[in-house]
Amino acid sequence: MIGKGHAISRTGASLAYGWNQEKEAEVVLKEHLAGDTPAEITEEFKIIQSQNQRCTNNTLSFIVSPTIEDGKHMSSKELGELAKEFLQQMKLQNHQAIGFVHRDKAHTHIHIYANRISLSGDVYKDNFIGKRSQLAADHVAQKLGLTTVQEVQNERLLDLKGIRQEIKNINDKVLETSPKSLDEYIHKMKEHRVNVIPTINKLNQLQGFRMEYKGVNLKASEVDRGMSGNRLIAQISLNRNFTLLKEAPKSLQLLNKTVQLSSKLTTKIAKDIVKGAIKIVRDTGIGMGY
Repeated sequence: MIGKGHAISRTGASLAYGWNQEKEAEVVLKEHLAGDTPAEITEEFKIIQSQNQRCTNNTLSFIVSPTIEDGKHMSSKELGELAKEFLQQMKLQNHQAIGFVHRDKAHTHIHIYANRISLSGDVYKDNFIGKRSQLAADHVAQKLGLTTVQEVQNERLLDLKGIRQEIKNINDKVLETSPKSLDEYIHKMKEHRVNVIPTINKLNQLQGFRMEYKGVNLKASEVDRGMSGNRLIAQISLNRNFTLLKEAPKSLQLLNKTVQLSSKLTTKIAKDIVKGAIKIVRDTGIGMGY
């Protein structure tokens, strides 16, 4: 089951979308509300929101999606219980909320809108709300005996075992040539029809890599744990000159651009560099003084 969430300011328009009858919308949850139309619910939200004028994104929008197979067999009552359990996991029991099921597509899903201002006037903290929404969805899925995201992912990776092994074999072959830069590594992987795609966030920080091969797109770490971004960067850094490397790089050249590395990624790279350097010393005797 997938859970997504963020804070919004368009309360009325969002409620109207949730209530859209073209999407076969059905109300399965209503908490601390009396209205029967989007306009009435919006006004009820506004009454509570008037207690805190400083909060502009004052409505929380969530989408909770069971797997296609799970959703096929769930009644409206069960979907309502799922939505209520999700709100409890998000600690939103003291907030107005309404949930709509949309069945216009094969993937049955629930839109939940909750007032960010509680009945007592407190503002709900929305930091990391996307991640917390997924964790809440996982807990609900486990409690109700539904399929979790991790279970879906594990099944997908199992189905792609052959492709993953092919990519891993190509990666190992390329690393045996001791590429001295990420650009060289990316170029050599492309010669074997593997497209290496850097993942860079809005702060121009490198997060990792994805591997595209034969129509399949996977995180490098999903192909194999040993192919995670920090391990790949550490190995290529060691290829340049491990005896002179004192610390992990904080930035690097990638596809004719300078990208930054997050402190978390730098720390992981530093640990992998140390492990790699120790392994080279053990395997070759370099730096042992004899």
